[in-house]
Amino acid sequence: MKLWLLDNGSIVIEHTQLMWNVPGPQVRIPSYAVLIEHDDGLYLFDTGFDLEHTNAVLPFELPEQTPEQTIPAQLRMCGFEPADVGTLVNSHLHFDHVGGNKHLTSSKVVLHERELAQARDHEPFEFFGYSDKTWDHEGARFEPVSGDLELAAGLWLFETPGHTVGHYSLLVKPESGMRPMLFAFDVVYTQPALEKSIQPGFHVDPRAGVRSIARIKELAEQHGADVYFSHDMDAWQTYKHAPDFYEL
Repeated sequence: MKLWLLDNGSIVIEHTQLMWNVPGPQVRIPSYAVLIEHDDGLYLFDTGFDLEHTNAVLPFELPEQTPEQTIPAQLRMCGFEPADVGTLVNSHLHFDHVGGNKHLTSSKVVLHERELAQARDHEPFEFFGYSDKTWDHEGARFEPVSGDLELAAGLWLFETPGHTVGHYSLLVKPESGMRPMLFAFDVVYTQPALEKSIQPGFHVDPRAGVRSIARIKELAEQHGADVYFSHDMDAWQTYKHAPDFYEL
């Protein structure tokens, strides 16, 4: 397998959202997607945010995204076109994870069945999180799933709800070579949040979120995996960014 981290730009959030109810200065955080070239096809995990939508609906997030940081441009940087992505997996359906879905009109979309229902009929306090509805376009081919499952050999989805009702984390587990990679997108935003078991904002069930943080720790220990954080700028600077890639 080859794995690319697609840089989608960055947004700004309040520290109280980054580390729930812990005061501090605003923080600029990265947004990215995970592209995996597998024997069974090309897989994409999340698609970042859409600049036009974020500027229109969440301008306080102060989004920064160049034309080179859009999903189509990032895919081309790796030698692919949007139509090459056979399977798109959404960890959940918040705006900064679905912004590029609209470009992947030929992809099968795998997501948790509870997340699909919740995003279409969400709670009032989830308005901003689910504000980008372009993922629900005409012709979208959804494959709702539930429970833990092996998506393809070495690609595991684990239920980690709390941040949203139907959240999935991705474990990429090679047969040999480098250590497994565990993408706990928004279960915890940062390394300090993992260490302190702090669930980030936009959550729907904080207690379930804390249990999911514990599960991420258990999965990392069980599989000898490194945890990759969705919104940790310090960690992001140490990761390889496309067109550089990980070979597993």
